[in-house]
Amino acid sequence: MCADQLSVYDAIHLRRDVRAEFSGDLVDDETLLRILDAAHRAPSVGNSQPWDFVVVRRADTLRRFAEHVATKRAQFRDSLPADRAATFDPIKIEGIVESGTGIVVTHDDRRGGPQVLGRASVPATGVYSTVLAIQNLWLAATAERVGVGWVSFYDPEFLHALVGLPAGIEPVAWLCVGPVDEFQRVPDLERFGWRSGRPLADAVHHETFGG
Repeated sequence: MCADQLSVYDAIHLRRDVRAEFSGDLVDDETLLRILDAAHRAPSVGNSQPWDFVVVRRADTLRRFAEHVATKRAQFRDSLPADRAATFDPIKIEGIVESGTGIVVTHDDRRGGPQVLGRASVPATGVYSTVLAIQNLWLAATAERVGVGWVSFYDPEFLHALVGLPAGIEPVAWLCVGPVDEFQRVPDLERFGWRSGRPLADAVHHETFGG
């Protein structure tokens, strides 16, 4: 199926947090630019566009980040009860080196000036906007048969220094991006028995939360 034949619903259903399925090939620059363009077209509060994208491909930077993440993974594993640690052990949490491309998505809360239209009452709408850009990126990548994995085992201060972020620019995500051999049909955390998903009926309420 070509990218232009994949509906948004197809992309949503096919999308996975990719860890082990990267093919080892590098996503080509033209495809990567299309994916970033989709991210940049996300809606944002007050049209502030508070995101930036740092594309990381240097092997030594990928390796350094992977080593840092491995340390944080071990710390989390050691904090678990024995039964949960045994469940967690086979779960791969990143494909930093295998993907060949990291995209650090950042957030600048000052973007748009001191009066951002629509953010006065709910300041968090700024970072919500950046997360919407990530979702756009993820669905566009899936339509291109490119996998994305969100890495969250890191110290923000380490990542801040690693990619030279200026003061006031905060990292929201490190995304591993690359072609895949396949998309898993069942999310990893379900396949490995960590946690199952909730049915839609449990998440839908009418008029009030208890309705």
